[in-house]
Amino acid sequence: MADAGTPHKPLGLLAELTHRCPLGCAYCSNPLALEPRNDELDASIWGRVFTEAAALGVLHVHLSGGEPGARRDLVDITAHAREAGLYTNLITSGVGVTSRTMRDLWEAGLDHVQVSIQDSDAVSSDHIAGYRGAFQRKHALAAEAVRLGLPLTVNLVVHRANIGRIGEMVDLALKLKASRIEIAHVQYYGWALKNRAALMPTAEQVTRAVADVEELRDKHRGRIVIDAVVPDYHARFPKPCVGGWGRRSINVTPSGRVLPCHAAESIPGMEFWSIADHSLPDIWANSPAFNAFRGTGFLPAPCADCERREIDLGGCRCQAFLLTGDARATDPVCHLSPHHALVTGLAAVQDDAPYAYRRI
Repeated sequence: MADAGTPHKPLGLLAELTHRCPLGCAYCSNPLALEPRNDELDASIWGRVFTEAAALGVLHVHLSGGEPGARRDLVDITAHAREAGLYTNLITSGVGVTSRTMRDLWEAGLDHVQVSIQDSDAVSSDHIAGYRGAFQRKHALAAEAVRLGLPLTVNLVVHRANIGRIGEMVDLALKLKASRIEIAHVQYYGWALKNRAALMPTAEQVTRAVADVEELRDKHRGRIVIDAVVPDYHARFPKPCVGGWGRRSINVTPSGRVLPCHAAESIPGMEFWSIADHSLPDIWANSPAFNAFRGTGFLPAPCADCERREIDLGGCRCQAFLLTGDARATDPVCHLSPHHALVTGLAAVQDDAPYAYRRI
């Protein structure tokens, strides 16, 4: 814990290298207003960001996007992160990173690869991603990463269309020789809001999935690590988003704006400082955005007197705003929130409308 009045030290940096992406996923978590290619930071500036991040206490950097493989200087950016002493994790769709690029990244010091898998079935996977042939390209990238000796995490993005096949997706991750699986339920921000009813699982599906995950953990214990949480709209308590606002995580957008979390720009009226005008330590300690919801002093009732306030820290600020119009409100996911009925009502709405794919 930090001393009174002193911010916690950040542990992780999410480096959004670009918003460009070949996929059209219906649950895309990038903001509605994408940053253009011409505004993207160059490799040398990313090098400065990494050096400042390491000095601030950051231990690992997630090289993400969009699709980071869209950056022709991805190898140079990775090398800069390694030079700064950061553990480097490439988060990729598997489309846009060739075998040769993967070898170059390994030689540049890449430490870990995380690839998203939309489903265990090739046709369904490509349909969800909105990209024909993506499933096979993900397999090829995973195989090359493992061949090079890089640890592999498979990210399973779960929603109503695939939640019944978690077991098959875990089997696929084992086949790909992943060492870890992250079962990530869709978060309804940004583009995913457009497809919420089409993606929302039923309460019965979630209950069955929770039981399936526990059985799979027992079955594969010692072979693979399975991380999963209950999806927000079906939970009793909110989770401390990114470990708490301004506590453990930093997000840098392609153009250099620095955010407490990847969805923070969904809250209007926030002032986000840029790496072009301020150092990362200055932004972490002094920027209005990072200090807006730090700690628990801003929390209203019932959070202010709740015994869980230092556990979930009031939940997600972005979700509170998107559902109630007030970023300081108790996250409606909490069953104690006066707005919880909003969540239970939305969680019960499903439809079979075609996905609205995101196209760049």
